[in-house]
Amino acid sequence: MANVVLEFKVSAGDSEPQSRPVLILGQQNNLQQVSWSHIKGKLQPVVGKETWQAALNTLNPNPTDSCPLYLNQAVVAALPSRVSRHNSPASVHFLSRLIRSCLPGGNNRCIVVVCERSDVFASACAAARAFPLFTRRSASSRRTEKKHVTVEFVVVGSDSGPLDDAELGCLSNAADGVRLAARIVDTPCSEMNTDHFLDEIKAVGSELAITPVIIRGEELKQRGFGGIYGVGKAAEHPPALAVLSHTPDGATQTIAWVGKGIVYDTGGLSIKGKTTMPGMKRDCGGAAAILGAFKATIKQGFKDNLHAVFCLAENSVGPTATRPDDIHTLYSGKTVEINNTDAEGRLVLADGVVYASKDLSADIILDMATLTGAQGISTGKYHAAVMTNSEQWEVACVRAGRSSGDLAHPLVYCPELHFSEFTSAVADMKNSVADRENAQSSCAGLFIGSHLGFDWPGVWVHVDIASPVHAGERATGFGVALLMALFGQASDDSMLNQVSPLGAPTNKSEDQMERDCKRRRLV
Repeated sequence: MANVVLEFKVSAGDSEPQSRPVLILGQQNNLQQVSWSHIKGKLQPVVGKETWQAALNTLNPNPTDSCPLYLNQAVVAALPSRVSRHNSPASVHFLSRLIRSCLPGGNNRCIVVVCERSDVFASACAAARAFPLFTRRSASSRRTEKKHVTVEFVVVGSDSGPLDDAELGCLSNAADGVRLAARIVDTPCSEMNTDHFLDEIKAVGSELAITPVIIRGEELKQRGFGGIYGVGKAAEHPPALAVLSHTPDGATQTIAWVGKGIVYDTGGLSIKGKTTMPGMKRDCGGAAAILGAFKATIKQGFKDNLHAVFCLAENSVGPTATRPDDIHTLYSGKTVEINNTDAEGRLVLADGVVYASKDLSADIILDMATLTGAQGISTGKYHAAVMTNSEQWEVACVRAGRSSGDLAHPLVYCPELHFSEFTSAVADMKNSVADRENAQSSCAGLFIGSHLGFDWPGVWVHVDIASPVHAGERATGFGVALLMALFGQASDDSMLNQVSPLGAPTNKSEDQMERDCKRRRLV
């Protein structure tokens, strides 16, 4: 998969399956709407109209199903006919699985996705997840030729018709962003330490003609970033705060995305065990998602000020490592007694969100992080956990999750009941809770928000992606599509306007969304 070139085209063109294997997939009722004249050029002469129709009638998705049309070179597959109200109508997780399991092999392949226009964006991002970029398998390194996969969308329903070039460009940039984020998360710390991550940030900045601001090493300490510096000071490669800024003329508001970029998390002196430490290369998933989303979003055009803030550190063990009982002064000026060095993500993000408020004057601050193992218990493997000081944005995050395929579900936001978990006798707060059975994921988010202040007048959104950042041993690029959809109202791109839940004129109304839920809901 690492050497796959993924292309989105209005039409993949005609070619018989022996020379270009093909996978055709969609919901069964959508597949039935496709005329034979539209699809025959990809199947003939080895598959005729009768065989095609018989295959469609054979499909019985529960939740999915597939049927070979010709040997292992042409396959039709059906997505679930209905989904529950907390799932994406595009059935993105099943779509990715069907591509991985049913797409025939070969150096030149074609995927035809049959869906409604509202599901195109989510489906394209799901397709991108099926083709990860990172590998160190020896066979892959010897293979120099690129494999090509062409994705064509057949749009059915009331708003049918081919995609235009602008829409295809949006899909291509979104897919590149998803694959970039997944590649960074899949890469081990030996190849993705803070130096390497800064190189990735500089590369994106160079492509967008943006020079990043970088505060690093001892300068962090001197300028008061006690959280980032305290977490990363024991590592060989020094910690850093890096910022990419897009400031167009005519901007009416300032948005900051703050990403947790712990390139490896040993747990520090509160060290993880041998079974829980493997996989901690993924602790930079929030920063990786923000980098991929920022690149794609700016390429599509963005009307408002947008800052991507990366809090980079390796939580390592060494003579200078932070000790439990140490007290750090964070960028907010508040003091934190360390009672768990493995609760480090909230420390770096606290510095990041306060920098976004104080130095960048952000009106809207969203932090994204692989913050807590408890997130998987709270909202599961597929849904990010969202907490915010705004009910409107809580609803918007859930809706953006459904329209983008990066699902999200709210956490309890109740600082007056939960923040007492951080009470310290000698500092303003501790960094880890007293009672680990009391809304752990909510409390972790509240720690970050407390440094802004619970009376901060702007919008603050916290997104914990600890579980959905990976599926098995592979990164998913989770978060890229969610951010692009959530802030799509400020984009110059019409497709992102359509998937945005916040005020775009072409959005579905609440009544339409509710009817959609009921139409698709499982009985």
